[in-house]
Amino acid sequence: MAESEEDLNALIRELNEGGTATASRRSSAPVEDTSAAAAIPEAASAAASVRLDRWLEQLVARKGSDLLLVAGAPPSIRTDGRIAPLSEPPLSGEEIEEAVLPGLPRHARTQYREAGIADASHRVPGVGRFRVNLHRERGRAAATVRALPTQPPRLASLGLPPGAEGLTRLPRGLVLVGGPTGSGKTTTLAALVEEINRRDARHVVTIEDPIEYEHPHRTSLIEQVEIGIDAPDFPTALRAALRQAPDVIVVGEMRDTETMRIALAAAETGHLVFSTVHTTDAASAVSRIADSFPAERQNTIRQELSMGLAALLTQTLLPRKGGGRAAAAELLLVTYGARQHIRKNALQHLHQEIALTRKQGSVTLEESLARLAKEGVVEVEEARARANHPEEFENYLRGA
Repeated sequence: MAESEEDLNALIRELNEGGTATASRRSSAPVEDTSAAAAIPEAASAAASVRLDRWLEQLVARKGSDLLLVAGAPPSIRTDGRIAPLSEPPLSGEEIEEAVLPGLPRHARTQYREAGIADASHRVPGVGRFRVNLHRERGRAAATVRALPTQPPRLASLGLPPGAEGLTRLPRGLVLVGGPTGSGKTTTLAALVEEINRRDARHVVTIEDPIEYEHPHRTSLIEQVEIGIDAPDFPTALRAALRQAPDVIVVGEMRDTETMRIALAAAETGHLVFSTVHTTDAASAVSRIADSFPAERQNTIRQELSMGLAALLTQTLLPRKGGGRAAAAELLLVTYGARQHIRKNALQHLHQEIALTRKQGSVTLEESLARLAKEGVVEVEEARARANHPEEFENYLRGA
């Protein structure tokens, strides 16, 4: 415990001292270069991205979620979780690169040429905004482009547990939203911010790569920092955010131990921090963070997590009967019992804590799945396949 407090105090001192070294790194960081020398001429860029924009128009017209470009296959669209090809010939890697690369901002083009992978946002006037991931597979270019809604969603529209609304009223602490890729974690973060924005006069800073939902200023004041354009990386952006007098900080993803460490310190020093992790339940979320650190640091991190964590929300999306997808979620509100289990690394007991804090708003994934099945929203077999605790699911399904 002493080691945890010492590390936390050291970080706080570093932040309060002004961080000359950090500022120096920020000033010399490779943010977007707007010089013409390395730019693709605007006219050439626009002409080259016409093909991409035409595919994206079809994506929106079909109400799809993703455009998938893979060498050797036609462009394909994912709608309600199902993939279907467009009526076009198979693409080569060169064609994919020629179509997508000119539509990316300069920092993303540089990142792709240097590392073979890049994430960025792309706007098509009159059509919408999109998140682009350009990468390589088997030595060839490939891309996944996701359609982004024009307005942040309302929390009530997502079908999450009623206790999720209470997360927006927390005064401080770390709230983690978990789930596999494509489970709607970013959408949930945006809905939480929108709820705060409509109700409270607070200063919210989001750090994203790239920005997916654009938040207008309503009751709150919203700043949105995009990695690669406004800051070089998550740790630098998060350190800077702590000097900007925020009430709420949203970290799009905790990708590295430095980001995790600063986010925990922010939560323990009076900020409400939201972030995402690629996990399927409360125990795996805690393990994922602690195990990211060297073995000699893991016990310290568990102590910090036990103090800083406020809630763990994990979710998954299931196909609805008749089309669309429905969210099933597990919510653990972290109270004294859960903090003790995290501190002692007895994570197998966290699931039991959900039942013990049910009155406060906690809910198990199995209860959420059974409700969707009983209401006829999803197929029973689909819900049964997603349950982490099958016997518990069957009990809820029978109404026990």
